[in-house]
Amino acid sequence: MSMIQEFKAFAMRGNVVDLAVGVVIGGAFGAIVTSLVGDLIMPVIGVLTGGVDFSKQALVLRDAIAASADGSIAAKPAVLFGYGKFIQTVINFIIVAWAIFMLVKGMNSLKKKEEAAPAAPNPQEVLLTEIRDLLKKQG
Repeated sequence: MSMIQEFKAFAMRGNVVDLAVGVVIGGAFGAIVTSLVGDLIMPVIGVLTGGVDFSKQALVLRDAIAASADGSIAAKPAVLFGYGKFIQTVINFIIVAWAIFMLVKGMNSLKKKEEAAPAAPNPQEVLLTEIRDLLKKQG
């Protein structure tokens, strides 16, 4: 088998295609969750906490240094301990984890209902069963 045929067989396997679809949908889901958190949830949390915007919260470890006019001192940016971005990331994670949990829970619920419901009899099977029963009666 040539390398191209092997690659084609690999790429067309169900798992690879499922993974690709999952990655694409996951990216889109990530954008939805980012908007949900940034545009809907964080403003409400900001109002509840008195207008605090977590993403901009930081502790200044060292102030910025401006450059001197004569050029003897170079400008240095402030050093920040950005705990607000961390809090934002934790909130994002919790929301994503909750959404995935609810999705999996819903899917499991649907699977249980599907497994519990009896399958509709196949018309061909019903017909064959009737023919078998008639043949048994005839002898």
